[in-house]
Amino acid sequence: MTLRHDARGQAAVLTVVFLTALLGMVALVLDVGSWYREQRATQSTADAAALAAAQALPESPADARVLANEYVAKNGGGEREITFSSRLLPNDTVTVRVERDAPGVFAKLFGISSVNVGAKAAARATGLDAARWVAPIVVNIKHPKLNCATDAQGRPVPCYGDPTELELEHMHKPGSGDAAGSFGLINLDTGDTGSAGASTLGTWIARGFDQYMELGKYNSVPSAMFNDSHIKEALDYRLNDTLLFPIYNKITGSGSGAEYVIVGWVGFTVTSFVATGSTSKVLGSFTQTIWEGIQSQSGANLNFGARAIALVN
Repeated sequence: MTLRHDARGQAAVLTVVFLTALLGMVALVLDVGSWYREQRATQSTADAAALAAAQALPESPADARVLANEYVAKNGGGEREITFSSRLLPNDTVTVRVERDAPGVFAKLFGISSVNVGAKAAARATGLDAARWVAPIVVNIKHPKLNCATDAQGRPVPCYGDPTELELEHMHKPGSGDAAGSFGLINLDTGDTGSAGASTLGTWIARGFDQYMELGKYNSVPSAMFNDSHIKEALDYRLNDTLLFPIYNKITGSGSGAEYVIVGWVGFTVTSFVATGSTSKVLGSFTQTIWEGIQSQSGANLNFGARAIALVN
């Protein structure tokens, strides 16, 4: 007698096994994708929390810690560790570590309820070696409101928030008289050998100079230009905004050949101005500000309150 085997039963069993394995693989792929997205979200939270915390550095690690904790709590939460270190200045760098449980859905079929995802980010606050979006209005380093106190390194600190008056300096007498309380105009474009026009100056006040301004010498612009309608309109547009003013410590030459020696930058909130010839003024207050720029690699240029923050390895 010949025995005949029915292959249909075997095929059904193999099909069930194959489909079960396939579904398991699909489930794991879906959960792995979900875990990967959660890890990226955790990294984004750590990055942003570090940048937020760096805004308070190096002066106040305590405030920086509060900012980091608040940001993490509002953006998914998780266990966190916040530490501070010193590279150029004491407590100029913050590191934020965040860990979260990322639950699985289909992976629970295989006994995996969740996985732990973690991320770390470090951010540093330093002064500027170069700044972008600068206004072409320079301030004397000896201005009394730039010298209210000294920091831990013995450098001057401005009177932040105090009402301040800047008087227009007359370029026929650079650096004379009450120069410590004066301001002047400069050509921010070092590739331009001439004097910047009023329209260009107005654009730089309204929008900022769209290139990186480095420290060094810059050509003066005739003070009479301050009374031009382009500059008045630009200042009107920026009232109650913070502008970034270069700081100079020396003027070489005189008249149209004068050059300002720029040594740093300071934030200034403009509240009003007077453009009436020789008695022109800009009124407002010096302020601490986070600005777009190239970070200082020496720890310098932090004393005037203008700084850059950036993620670091």
